[in-house]
Amino acid sequence: MSTLTAPIEAPPANPGRPAYRVTGKRVLSSEWAKLWSLRSTWITLGLGLLFLVAFGLIASSRYKSGIGSGHMDPDFADSTAVSLSLFGTNFAQLALGVLGVLVMAGEYSTGMIRSTMAAVPRRLPVLWAKAAVFGLVTLVVGTLGAFITFGFGSGIVSGTPAAMSLTHAGVVRSLLGAGLYLGLVGVIGTALGALLRSVAGGISVLVGALMLIPGLVSLLPSSWRGDISPYLPSNAGASMFALTHDSTTLSPTAGLLVFLGWTALALAGAAYRLVRRDV
Repeated sequence: MSTLTAPIEAPPANPGRPAYRVTGKRVLSSEWAKLWSLRSTWITLGLGLLFLVAFGLIASSRYKSGIGSGHMDPDFADSTAVSLSLFGTNFAQLALGVLGVLVMAGEYSTGMIRSTMAAVPRRLPVLWAKAAVFGLVTLVVGTLGAFITFGFGSGIVSGTPAAMSLTHAGVVRSLLGAGLYLGLVGVIGTALGALLRSVAGGISVLVGALMLIPGLVSLLPSSWRGDISPYLPSNAGASMFALTHDSTTLSPTAGLLVFLGWTALALAGAAYRLVRRDV
């Protein structure tokens, strides 16, 4: 006597559940959404733009009043419309660099980094996406601010020895260089946030590298200072948007390459720690 058995059908795997894949585009989209969901992003970007524009216009107005009164400040004697318009770059870089640190280190302070790495187990795409998104945003903000400030600043100093227009040689290159410099500062800030995993630590290193170390190097003997100073991050970056150069500064191309090297070094350190250390 034989027994008939019905074939057993295997239940469908995860019915109705779509299969998601982690792709570069989706990681970029996620980081873009996270960036603009933070109130600090809007505030700090606004401050960076305000510093760039406000200090540039203040410098232009001070130069104009000095010319009119006949009592020119020696620090402004050789200024041009470009240098006056970009006077606020040193202040804007702090705001944008600090925001870059917050973009990455802020996730460690809140614990959100665990969810981020659970969604993207390979880790490095998160760093590349954050650096790319924030670098692009700061590049646009910096470039826009530089051209806006020059547009108003050149009108203020019109009719003075500092007067220039966009058609003058090197003006557009300087304004674009300032925007690129601020964009790379944002990337360095993001890298420092991933490397140090501390908001306070990242900001301290950023301020030290961009503002304190150049002052300390100025205390060295002149023979050493001339060999070291042009290659510091802030000095190399400044040569990217300087209109004129001398024997003590780098050319715009050399300054860009040196600053790209510093940016790559910060990203490499951040990538190494992100891969080798647990979150």
